[in-house]
Amino acid sequence: MPEAPIVQHRVTLPLEGMTCASCAGRIERALTRVPGVASAQVNLAGERAEVTGDAALPALVGAVEKAGYRVPEAVFDLRIGGMTCASCVGRVERALRGVPGVLEAQVNLATEAAHLRAVAGTELGVLRAAVERAGYAVVESEAAAPAGDDGRGARDLVLAALLTAPFLVGMLGLPFGQDWMPAPWWQFALATPVQFWLGARFYRAGWAALRAGTGNMDLLVALGTSAAWGLSTWLLLSGGAHHHGLYFEASAVVILFILVGRFLEAQAKRATGAAIRALLELRPRSARVLRGGVEQEVGAEALAVGDLVLVRPGERIPVDGVVREGSAGVDESPLTGESRAVEKDPGARVATGTVALDGRLVIEARAVGGETVLARVAALVAAAQASRAPVQKLVDRVSAAFVPVVVAIALVTLAGWLLAGAGVETALLRAVAVLVIACPCALGLATPAAIMAGTGAAARAGILLRDAEAIERAHDVTLVAFDKTGTLTEGRPRLAALHAAPGIAEEDALGWAAALQAGSEHPLARAVLERAAAIAPAAPATSFRALPGRGVQGEVAGRALLLGSPRLLAESGAAAGALAAAAEAQAAQGRSLAWLIEDKRALALLAFEDAPKPGAATAIAALRAMGVQAAMITGDHRAAAETLARRLGLDDVAAEVLPEGKAERVAAWQRAGARVAMVGDGVNDAPALAAADLGIAMGSGTDVAIEAAGITLLRSDPALVPAAVAVARRSYAKIRQNLGWAFAYNLVGIPLAAFGMLSPVIAGAAMALSSVSVLANALLLARWRPEGVGR
Repeated sequence: MPEAPIVQHRVTLPLEGMTCASCAGRIERALTRVPGVASAQVNLAGERAEVTGDAALPALVGAVEKAGYRVPEAVFDLRIGGMTCASCVGRVERALRGVPGVLEAQVNLATEAAHLRAVAGTELGVLRAAVERAGYAVVESEAAAPAGDDGRGARDLVLAALLTAPFLVGMLGLPFGQDWMPAPWWQFALATPVQFWLGARFYRAGWAALRAGTGNMDLLVALGTSAAWGLSTWLLLSGGAHHHGLYFEASAVVILFILVGRFLEAQAKRATGAAIRALLELRPRSARVLRGGVEQEVGAEALAVGDLVLVRPGERIPVDGVVREGSAGVDESPLTGESRAVEKDPGARVATGTVALDGRLVIEARAVGGETVLARVAALVAAAQASRAPVQKLVDRVSAAFVPVVVAIALVTLAGWLLAGAGVETALLRAVAVLVIACPCALGLATPAAIMAGTGAAARAGILLRDAEAIERAHDVTLVAFDKTGTLTEGRPRLAALHAAPGIAEEDALGWAAALQAGSEHPLARAVLERAAAIAPAAPATSFRALPGRGVQGEVAGRALLLGSPRLLAESGAAAGALAAAAEAQAAQGRSLAWLIEDKRALALLAFEDAPKPGAATAIAALRAMGVQAAMITGDHRAAAETLARRLGLDDVAAEVLPEGKAERVAAWQRAGARVAMVGDGVNDAPALAAADLGIAMGSGTDVAIEAAGITLLRSDPALVPAAVAVARRSYAKIRQNLGWAFAYNLVGIPLAAFGMLSPVIAGAAMALSSVSVLANALLLARWRPEGVGR
């Protein structure tokens, strides 16, 4: 975690939740107990606290929340212009964290964006001023960002190439004994505009860094190329220097190579960010609505919940909603990665950005704009790409000291060569090579570039990686635990058999069971109600009560009945009696059992069958091939669970587990040394998802399950689980490869330059190559596609 901002002297905290003077007193006491607080005064009418002292702001906010109240927060997403390396990132973060009221600030070099949490009331102007004091700018849009200015970047690159071309030709001729280098004054004329016009950006950014009391890559480039240009100019003016005794080509070609690197970086950054742009482009700009029976075309931003939207064949759906009229096959692949068309009939749900293929639909809008699934997915991908991996902490520490250390090494190199008897020219060129080859850019881009590419590739496959921490957690998972119903199975069980006790008519038993289940949305309840639809309905149960993890109870036609699991049968003290053999036979077929019970007597046995999902066995086999164990955790009875486990090839089964026991079962696996990922889709899975090392929520599941998960699958395909682990492993591998390259490059390159084994020109080319290679390596990940998934 970054160092917390320190509150100096006085800070004002807005408060929420106070209702009386005792609330104010409680908050005051909580604040004064925070180490470093000299005094705290709470104003009930103004709903704010004035705190003096020297305490960390997050500690103050935590004290307020622990007391039962809240400090309202604001979130800012700023686009930062002028950053070029990891040192810039650290400088902007420190500047923003130093603003009173800022709780957290994260800056991403690859996206050129800053994400901040601050107490409510923090002003954007104050944040902008802090960024500007650090030598950077808050830009209004992507078009305004310097790195996004393709026209200027391309123009500068072309001009630099034209002006340095004679130097490149001369350098190519040297190995062949050809004297193609321009005359001395022509060298001066060609190199000077490259140095001070096209290279002016390095002086501006370097000077801003110096004013902020730190350094960056631009400062290193400005120092190195200026030294080469200055030495050459002094030799030229001192008279008699042959054109091969000048070093103008070093300054000019270094700047050219760096501009080439910057241009390629900008292209690669846009490529890694293509996933979000592609998602946002799925939303149509206009839509046809039916208002008063009249068809009207309106802008998509004018749509409102409740509108009836008309979608014709071949058109994208502009809202999340429910089909009211018509039928069509809908292509959901842009959003979920599902390659097969999904048939949509009246009552079916549809999502923004999907395409109606072969029919006309009238859709009632349920969500529009930023509330749609498409917008939420884009927001999740953006948040993941802006997140910071825990391994980035090491990079931050290195970057903070990088530039001062490199300048010190350059000075030692200069002094060392002078003491060794080399001339001033030789010593200065060696120092210039050190300055030029040092590159914190690769360090700054290594992690975010891999995260952007990985999360983008995953999103195209229907996998949402919540943040960089989810990637780190997923890469070393050793066991994946699946919930059963709705995750490994279709989640649409049917009532396969009903056996009534002697003296009880099957039709009566079915009617009583249906009366107990009336109005329930549980999958087993729906199966009972569907089977009972053909008989005369019984009056709904009275005195109804749910028994979590066991079943239900209620009165039907004067009978006090229980309906539930074998656990409920045992706890009620009832015996299976004449139905015991039937229960054993049904369990042997892997069916789930439910008992209808009255006064410790089993009236009927209900057996349910839920088919496994088509991709379940393939997913488990894929996990095993990756060296990951697969397990199942379910509240179903053991015989049914073990039968399904044998069919799917599962390694481990935890059956008859109550909802509150799922988290404990996950903890038991963890105590045994496993790194556990939990896959689920229901409210009762949320505790286990949160307890696991990694939670994976099926997109068809509840918002509670999705909120508790680190990875969300946009469709209920078990084959996406090994795909999610695979893309996380690849993303983490790219992070390690990139960081390894960036560190190795500097550890090898700087000593080579210091010992005179690299010229400034070669050093400049290598420095530019380092950033480009990191981005190119990350872009290889963007081509990832899941194996064995229905695409």
